[in-house]
Amino acid sequence: MRTLKAPSEIDALFKTGRRGSTDLIVVLNAITPTRRGPQGRVVFVAGKKMGGAVVRNRCKRVLREAARRVGGPWDGHDVALVARLKVATASPAALDAALREGLRKAGVAS
Repeated sequence: MRTLKAPSEIDALFKTGRRGSTDLIVVLNAITPTRRGPQGRVVFVAGKKMGGAVVRNRCKRVLREAARRVGGPWDGHDVALVARLKVATASPAALDAALREGLRKAGVAS
């Protein structure tokens, strides 16, 4: 899975990206720059409010697997997936549904 790593690109995504929120996840979407080609990238975020490093890393792993199940990374889109507190205890089916809804709201999928 291609990931977004440069802090400047992640900051730009957070400033200009279109948002789609659910109770489990926040999705930010920006069109991939044409100089990079059509391949999309994803960044997984779990803030310090989530808890210690173990909990944050688990949340990012759960988001990564959900993105794989739903078909990410999405061509032509740079996407940030931001975990909310309930992600750590959500079922895979609920997380997949929330991710699809967030992607739809952010304009990634129809």
